[in-house]
Amino acid sequence: MKWAWRIGRFAGIDVFLHATFLLLVAWVYLENQNSGGNLSSFLHSLGFLLTVFAIIVMHEFGHALAARRYGIRTRDITLLPIGGVARLERMPEDPRQELVVALAGPAVNVAIVILLTLILTPAALLGSLREMHLPGGAFLLKLLWVNVWLVLFNMIPAFPMDGGRVLRALLAMFTRDYNKATQIAARIGQGLAILFFFAGAFLGWNPFLVFIAIFIWFGAGGEARMVSARAALSGLTVDRVMITHFQALSPRDPLSAVVAHILAGFQHDFPVVEGGQVVGLLPREDLIAALKQRGDQTEVAAVMRRDFVTAHPSEPVETAFVRLQPGQCATLPVVHAGHLVGVVTAESLNEYLAITGALRERVPPPLERR
Repeated sequence: MKWAWRIGRFAGIDVFLHATFLLLVAWVYLENQNSGGNLSSFLHSLGFLLTVFAIIVMHEFGHALAARRYGIRTRDITLLPIGGVARLERMPEDPRQELVVALAGPAVNVAIVILLTLILTPAALLGSLREMHLPGGAFLLKLLWVNVWLVLFNMIPAFPMDGGRVLRALLAMFTRDYNKATQIAARIGQGLAILFFFAGAFLGWNPFLVFIAIFIWFGAGGEARMVSARAALSGLTVDRVMITHFQALSPRDPLSAVVAHILAGFQHDFPVVEGGQVVGLLPREDLIAALKQRGDQTEVAAVMRRDFVTAHPSEPVETAFVRLQPGQCATLPVVHAGHLVGVVTAESLNEYLAITGALRERVPPPLERR
């Protein structure tokens, strides 16, 4: 993810901190200043904030380690001001496995709630309820209630929250149709988004509820479109959707030649071929960066990517589709017997889906009266 810094690697998974997290730190500082706090109270609030986000990392690792149990790799975990995001390579296709992976994150928070409840005496629980404001208050008690809130928030039955995936998994077990279960769960989620937006906008202004409503609406819609696309591509092989008319580069071509190809056609990313073998890939963003730094007489070999993935013509399109998701590869060279035979791009898959969707929805002409 862009604008994110790597802060560590645990259990083989990189953890990143997004730059926008600093806005949250700034907000804590401003709140402390407005409430008349001093440096000590700010550090207390900041320490509490960092502890909460450490718990969020543990929550995301709950998902990641549960997914690893089913052979699903986690690309990375990124901390944002609104929480954390664990990017799994894919969601389990078995609804029971998805149920386990979805519940693993909230289960971490439930375990923390139980642990903190055992540490805090009943008297402390009752006696410190008045001290929940920040800064100040009982640190462990506040952590307990934050974890309760995280469980409740994440179990809202709407994508992209864990509760939406739990609902989808349960519906898939009942309907035996993953795509149908996703569409039902997405509609339920968007219905909740409308309720949250109405409550936040008209029943007393609450920007947090409005934000959640927008977050759920787009998250549910995106999940529904993603699963529908995968269902439409199910059973197809890469050779059905790959582009066979494309421009390949030589490692010795100057970047000026690549610019000419882009301006003359529609292609943005280029496979680099030498001796009939694919030796690199030059995406548009790398080309633009190289033009700024090196000029248009630089050879392709100096700036091309050498770590790239390929596809096979007989490979299922679904597996290629996963690799073409945002943040991953934008173009997949298709290789057969060591030779480049085509390319698959996100745009080509979208075009295929649009055309086949239009053909499915075609309205037959009315029968002529005789």
